Amino acid sequence: MESPVSARLPWFGPGKCPLYLAPMAGFTDPVFRQICKEYGADVMVTEFVMANKFLDPRGEVVAWETVDFSPEQRPMGVQIFGSNPEKMGQAARKIVDRLEPDFIDINYGCPAPRVVDQCAGSSLLTDLPRLQAVAQAVVERVTMDVPVTAKIRTGWDDDSIVAVEASRRLVDVGIEAIAVHGRTKVQGYRGAANWEVIQAVAEGVPVPVVGNGSVDSAQEVMRLREQTSVAGLMIGRAALGYPWIFREIKETLRTGVTPPPADIEERWQVLLRYCREMLDRPRRGEAWDHLGWMRPRLKAFTKVIPGSRQLRQQLEKVNHYDDLVQIAEEHLANYGQEDLSTVLSESH
Repeated sequence: MESPVSARLPWFGPGKCPLYLAPMAGFTDPVFRQICKEYGADVMVTEFVMANKFLDPRGEVVAWETVDFSPEQRPMGVQIFGSNPEKMGQAARKIVDRLEPDFIDINYGCPAPRVVDQCAGSSLLTDLPRLQAVAQAVVERVTMDVPVTAKIRTGWDDDSIVAVEASRRLVDVGIEAIAVHGRTKVQGYRGAANWEVIQAVAEGVPVPVVGNGSVDSAQEVMRLREQTSVAGLMIGRAALGYPWIFREIKETLRTGVTPPPADIEERWQVLLRYCREMLDRPRRGEAWDHLGWMRPRLKAFTKVIPGSRQLRQQLEKVNHYDDLVQIAEEHLANYGQEDLSTVLSESH
């Protein structure tokens, strides 16, 4: 089965299988997205933002900072979430008028309690009429200018797998592509992704379907391209500490040979660049000069390298960029010549 052609989403089509960087709250900020783009990510989606934030002067500053992007990051989608159709439509219109993204994406997949408790995210998989109404409201407000896409999960739990029905309802009101995370809300991020459900969606709707879940290596991408009919693949947690995964996948697809992993020096170069550029950006309307709020990101970069346990302990305490540089120099002096191939292969 060939990938559906979409004139308004031209990265899909026969012979194409774009690699998406999954939107991940707290991680896929503008700087990280730019790094992933440089290493081969094809399509980007911002961290999600509650639609109401764009309609409230008190929340607007953070909202616009979160969805900021540069022209180099296109094609770019802005992801929003909420359960009020009217407010979702208003927010989407405001975003399109100000940023002109390549598409608006609606989040129906987040399992976080703070989202589900607002009857948004994956909670809407238990209320398909409202899920459809939200999509219809957004489509009606912006479809004349940009396409609207959606991201869903397979269902609430194993007893309520609704991905195919939800996708059909979304397509019926004008959604032009759907990303399916192959886990239920109850699963969260545990266990294996259910690619049978993802494939059922790909076969069940006439729009491009992007598969998401356990896409963590070039070999897995090759397998999924051969065994499924998804139009694209979305990479999430596997990219968090390792943006080079996009480069490795593309090189493997091009040559048939997986290149060696990024060495420790290159990893530190990228991590230090990331921190410098993040510190140069305003956050919540102010300049920040310490690294404390970036610690989860720092630890993600150092997850699978020699000496990572001690390194993570050091990063728990680091506050300033100069201290991070010193940690990097000491780590490179101790481990700079290590071969990472074995370490990485053992992590998969």
